[in-house]
Amino acid sequence: MRCLTTVAVLAVAFAVPAHADELTGTLKKIKETGAITLGVRDSSVPFSYIDEKQKTVGYAIDICMKIVEEIKAELKMDKLEVNENLVTSSNRIPLMANGTVDLECGSTTNNAERQKQVWFTNTHFLTASRFVSKKALKLDQVDDLKGKAVVSVSGTTNITQLNKANAAHSLGINVMNAKDVPEAFLMVETDRAVAFVMDDIQLASMIASSKDPSLYAISTGAFSDPEPYGIMLRKDDAPFKAVVDRATAKLYKSPEIEKIYNKWFMEPVPPRGLNFRVPMPAALKKSFEHPSDNPDPASYGG
Repeated sequence: MRCLTTVAVLAVAFAVPAHADELTGTLKKIKETGAITLGVRDSSVPFSYIDEKQKTVGYAIDICMKIVEEIKAELKMDKLEVNENLVTSSNRIPLMANGTVDLECGSTTNNAERQKQVWFTNTHFLTASRFVSKKALKLDQVDDLKGKAVVSVSGTTNITQLNKANAAHSLGINVMNAKDVPEAFLMVETDRAVAFVMDDIQLASMIASSKDPSLYAISTGAFSDPEPYGIMLRKDDAPFKAVVDRATAKLYKSPEIEKIYNKWFMEPVPPRGLNFRVPMPAALKKSFEHPSDNPDPASYGG
């Protein structure tokens, strides 16, 4: 089935060798070590985070485990050890590039700039960059942040978008850096910043898990069109990407993806039983029908 016929040779970028001595890159590494390492997050609810049992769970984790099953079957392995390595917004790309992690399972935006350093598989979520603030401040549009202290997370597309808007519109915003999402939200809670810029779904998550969700509002004004999240993998490893893309395409075209989505966005999630009540957007449903790793927001109807 996978012998190197003329057709297979022409399609070498998309085919994966069956024999161990033909394997290259990440597939070879996994076959030889008997293990795969997932880059996971500790607080990116509900995508990738640590629950009350100190287990890493989430929407992206469930998707990554489907990819692991496909890799195991492709390599004809009876057992495949799954290791985890905690990553942050700042170090996730370096740790992918240097071989520390093989798949990054979180809430990472796929954009053209990042594709110069890493690759992504098919889109699993769409989100826009907005800000959260206390309702009492009545801040809703980007211009409302003029001259104010605003926080975002280091190493994210969001802080880049905030800095660009700040410069382009001469807003005079005091841009503050936080190491992660919980720290940034805490700065709004404690009034050290008036707003926190991040992907809207992550802001919804922080509000839902806050002491008093009624105090906060997410802006209607946005710093971006809806942007795609993707599982990240190493660049220039076509055989590995072929397997990963096949796994995600099969999942996204099946009824199972809706069950996985609803489990994390329409039902109570651990550890506190929060329900984000975010139905699957029409644009995401459409993207699942035609799986793609396109980083252009316009391609998703954004």
